[in-house]
Amino acid sequence: MSTLESIQARIEALQAKADALLAKESEGALQKIHELMSRHGLSISDIEGYSGARKKAGRPGSVKKQSTKQSTVAYQDPKTGATWSGRGRAPGWIANAKDRTKFAVGASEPGTKTKSKSGVATKRKKAGQPRGPQPALYRDPQSGATWSGRGRAPAWLASIEDRTPFLIG
Repeated sequence: MSTLESIQARIEALQAKADALLAKESEGALQKIHELMSRHGLSISDIEGYSGARKKAGRPGSVKKQSTKQSTVAYQDPKTGATWSGRGRAPGWIANAKDRTKFAVGASEPGTKTKSKSGVATKRKKAGQPRGPQPALYRDPQSGATWSGRGRAPAWLASIEDRTPFLIG
C-alpha cells in the first residue's frame, strides 16, 4: 500500500521530468526562431513593431475603450440616470423592455413621425409577425380544438378547402 509521502515523492519526480521536457522543447523552438530571424535578417525590434501594430488595430467586431468624454451612450434610464451603450448584455432596467426607444438618448418621443430616406414623414412600425402565442382563429365544433392560423394546420382542418365555417367570431 502506498503512503502519502511516497505518492508525493513520485509526483515531485514526475513534475521534474515534465519541467525538463518542457525546457527541452522550448529550447528547440527558440533555436528555430533564432534561425528564422537570422535567415531573414530580422531583429527583436522588428518583431515588436509588427506585433504592436497588430494589437493596436484590434480584431474585427471588438469594441475599443473610449474615454468618458467620448463614450457612446445609446440608452439611459430616466429614473436613475444609468447608461448603456447598446452593446453586450443589457442591464436589468432595459432587459425586459419591449420597446427600447423610450430609453434612447437623443431620440424623439416614442410614436413620433420620422423622415425616411425619401424625405417623406412616416410613422415607424414593426415588421413581421408578432411573437408568442396568438389567439385562436379556428375551432373544431366536434372536439373543441382550436388553431391560431399559424404553423401547420391540424388534421381536422388540413384537408378542408373552405375554412370559413370553422372561423371563430
